[in-house]
Amino acid sequence: MKIMIVEDDTGLCRGICLALAEQENEFVCCHCLKEAKGLFIKEKPELMILDINLPDGSGYELLQEIREKSEIPILLLTANDLEVDEVTGLSLGADDYVTKPFSLAVLRARVEALKRRAKRKVPQVYRIDSFSFDFSRLLFYRGKEEIQLSRNEQKLLQLFLENQGRVLTREILVERLWTDGAEYVDENALSVTVNRLRKKLGNNGENYIHTVYGQGYTWKKE
Repeated sequence: MKIMIVEDDTGLCRGICLALAEQENEFVCCHCLKEAKGLFIKEKPELMILDINLPDGSGYELLQEIREKSEIPILLLTANDLEVDEVTGLSLGADDYVTKPFSLAVLRARVEALKRRAKRKVPQVYRIDSFSFDFSRLLFYRGKEEIQLSRNEQKLLQLFLENQGRVLTREILVERLWTDGAEYVDENALSVTVNRLRKKLGNNGENYIHTVYGQGYTWKKE
């Protein structure tokens, strides 16, 4: 998961990165509101750790702006152990908060809870161009034409849609598709599954599912 940390204390920012690094996260560190606003649009983080007290303004300002266009999980960091700060942050759309000084172990647990919560919010129905993919009812359409997908093709499609714009390595895809014996899967099995999915999606399959040579595949995000 890509995590943006907005914290003017560079030492604390590094400490947070180290505390969460073992969980295979990617980090974008910002030290002021201006920097964070620009990088949020560019980097498209999936979770934010936001300090309320920043050198060029309040984190509440950034929280309000983000909530106008995004529902990513946001964890607030505050130096004020006051009920009014908690109420203000939560009322503006924050998902959780931690009061400084805090244990990095506690922060790690809070972040993991937010990640689990975010996964439960993953949409089950996607509508892209003429496609409609309903994973709750396992109904897949191109226009009015139903597309018949195998179980692995369904799983592969859902992985692509949940990670649009991100490169998924061959290793990750094999482990997620063949959970009960990835080590025994023929190395061509993934390529075959990807090609079958592309073919079933028609011409748009080639437009959306891109091969990233030497790495894996990505679903092009529009």
